[in-house]
Amino acid sequence: MTPVLMLGAGRLGGALIEGWGRFGGPAGTDLLILDPAPSEAALSASRMGALLSPGPADLARAGTVVLSVKPQIWREVAATVSHKLAPDAVIVSVAAGVRAADISAAFGGRRVARVMPTTAVAVGRGVASLFATDAEAGRRAADLFRPVATVVSLAEEDLLHAATGVSGSAPAYFYAFVEALEAAGVAAGLPQDASRNLARATMIGAAALLDASGEEPAELRRQVTSPKGTTEAALEVLMGEGGLGPLLEAAVAAAARRSRELGG
Repeated sequence: MTPVLMLGAGRLGGALIEGWGRFGGPAGTDLLILDPAPSEAALSASRMGALLSPGPADLARAGTVVLSVKPQIWREVAATVSHKLAPDAVIVSVAAGVRAADISAAFGGRRVARVMPTTAVAVGRGVASLFATDAEAGRRAADLFRPVATVVSLAEEDLLHAATGVSGSAPAYFYAFVEALEAAGVAAGLPQDASRNLARATMIGAAALLDASGEEPAELRRQVTSPKGTTEAALEVLMGEGGLGPLLEAAVAAAARRSRELGG
């Protein structure tokens, strides 16, 4: 599987490099990083033996290639490096929306796995949706991500669009919720620092309890909702007509739709 060539080491590629350095995965000496503006994570990896700006001979050694550039420029990057890679190199793409068949064609028919990860791979708590038609490509992708993420394999490539809406884009939904909750606390009269600390610590604690307890979220919700109490009053707003259910359904649909558009 190694060396692993990172085509792009920006926000997501850098998060992967950081996670591997902390929780296992390719060693620094097994990383080749090709990025005109490498992230701090890439620069840190170079101090641990990773090779920045590898030349043609180094590119030809890569066993696995992680395509982690923006979807808008992936074809340009593929055209630049494809002819320099070994014929049996496997491409693992994290480019949202770009179809495996298109990636394989652009990389000279090489085997491809697609992964939609979250940036929490940097702290070893990522989630990675995976699709591959080739078993070896799927195994390599799973081996890369298991040290830093929960890997969910999908049987159909089209499901990656929905997975993008439910998982890949969802950390931003959570951050937006916390941001709005902080603002709502201030609007209700709390000092900004107090509202910030209360909102963030409460959401982090609730997520930790969901993880540790193994309970369904609906059950945990019921446990903290007293009849005719304050939580019930708030939930009548959040779960009422036009509340969280319809909003999130529309948000996931919009993300999935944009994922399809990015794939051309």
